Amino acid sequence: MKKYVPCPQVTLPDRQWPSNHIEKPPIWCSVDLRDGNQALVEPMNIEEKIEMFKLLVRMGFKEIEVGFPSASQTEFDATRALIEQNLIPDDVRIQVLTQAREHLIRRTYEAIEGAKNVIVHLYTNVSPMFQKAVYKTTRKGIVDIAVREIELLRMLAEMREDGGEGITFEYSAEAFSEAEPRLAMLVLTNVVEHFGATPEKKLILNLPSTVQKTLPNEFADRIEYVHRFLPGRENVILSVHPHNDQGTGIAEAELALLAGAERVEGTLFGNGERTGNVDLVTLGLNLATRGIRPGLNFKHLDRIRATYERCTRMFVHERSPYAGELVFTAFSGSHQDAIRKGFSYRAEHPNQPWQVPYLLIDPKDIGRSYEPIIRINSQSGKGGAAYVLQNRFGYNLPKSMHPDFGRLVKQEADRYGAELPPERLLHLFLREYSAINRPYALVNHSISSRGAQAHSVVRFEGTLRHFGEESQIAGEGNGPIDAFFSAMQQAHIEGFRFVSYHEHAISSGSDAKACAYIELEYHDTHVFGVGIHPNVSVASIRGVLSAINRALIQSGEA
Repeated sequence: MKKYVPCPQVTLPDRQWPSNHIEKPPIWCSVDLRDGNQALVEPMNIEEKIEMFKLLVRMGFKEIEVGFPSASQTEFDATRALIEQNLIPDDVRIQVLTQAREHLIRRTYEAIEGAKNVIVHLYTNVSPMFQKAVYKTTRKGIVDIAVREIELLRMLAEMREDGGEGITFEYSAEAFSEAEPRLAMLVLTNVVEHFGATPEKKLILNLPSTVQKTLPNEFADRIEYVHRFLPGRENVILSVHPHNDQGTGIAEAELALLAGAERVEGTLFGNGERTGNVDLVTLGLNLATRGIRPGLNFKHLDRIRATYERCTRMFVHERSPYAGELVFTAFSGSHQDAIRKGFSYRAEHPNQPWQVPYLLIDPKDIGRSYEPIIRINSQSGKGGAAYVLQNRFGYNLPKSMHPDFGRLVKQEADRYGAELPPERLLHLFLREYSAINRPYALVNHSISSRGAQAHSVVRFEGTLRHFGEESQIAGEGNGPIDAFFSAMQQAHIEGFRFVSYHEHAISSGSDAKACAYIELEYHDTHVFGVGIHPNVSVASIRGVLSAINRALIQSGEA
């Protein structure tokens, strides 16, 4: 006999869900304060529950399961605190869970006294193992357990001051995904009938994969089976509550929506028993990437994550979809280059739909920053380091300089043995290209010009120090760089060919500085220098001198 056997499957040869499309978001119900809370090593106290509740309201949840009031005094008190402190907006329905036992149901109604809009959530188990080992009853007994306290639920609702107007009922067929399909349908049919559900007063019929044991497509078949063949389908809101034991909770929820589900219960970041519930952050943002407004506010996802981590003492993994610290970060050189080019293309075509390589969603839409998208380690490419310098510090390296700087970055990362922080990257850049004052250093200089502006001649004069000895140099040219270059040649610093020059301002306003990038050729090797100064001419001269010094050092002549 096999130790593990598959769950019974629904026979649905004409299944329709594979051809369907999700066109709108489901009704969202957060169960963070109940299902998520009961999975914590240290359950939330009342203050933490209130903080989480307020977060869920700000995010736009209109249905929030706040607890299991009959389970403990803390659960009861937390529910009362929300009601008595008037923290529940009029358009939000709180949800409370209860087992099908009279004393627990009565305790639950005590907890919700005074609440305007409440979902009273009853559950029983319909799995074969519960029938045999826990309930020890027949198929009829499973139906009887599901319906035996429904009259009490309805009576207590009618006894409320509002006559039950503010009460919505929910029934969960626990372990629905592993139940024998015909028994599950029999239970659901009886429950709908006994609750007296109507199109005006619908019952929420919740179908959980309590312990995930089926493929997502098999779960979808079960949902479609109920959606198409349940008597009184028009009287119910079809809800699902996927767990994640096999790691396919998101797929299960999405396929269930294709199959007819209208509502999803889950938690932020997938917290819950064992491997957790379906992750509503991922599920909601998946819809957003497909052009469907999720109906939840994820604009400040970092803050949402921080509140969640503080209240639950759980942590969102660095690679968790959308919210993980590293999910918008590229270390790979080829990825960095593609992302950088994607941003450049988007800057030129801002009105086109979002398409940046490797980035599923615009980080700004969820309150994330562009700055950490490209981070630098030994795997990074030449463009990544240049991207960080430009976006973090304002240094826009010419493309011809990228390979040279990228080589230095790889060497530094190997020595460092870890990711290079942006500040260390900047230090490397300035140390290697700008602060090069040996073997030659310019002590002082002056620049003058003569002649008409269009044909003026620029003269450079200065004092050059070489290993402690100073000498006077002078030269003329059509500009400050050309004149300085000429002066260096007259001082017998020869063999250099000027290749390219780029400059730009760093920052703006009165404290702006010019940054000049100089490319020279020396003995068939290209070498770069950088000069930084408020005066663009001085910055350019410093860049030339840095390039010359670097060339002499690299060739062993310094």
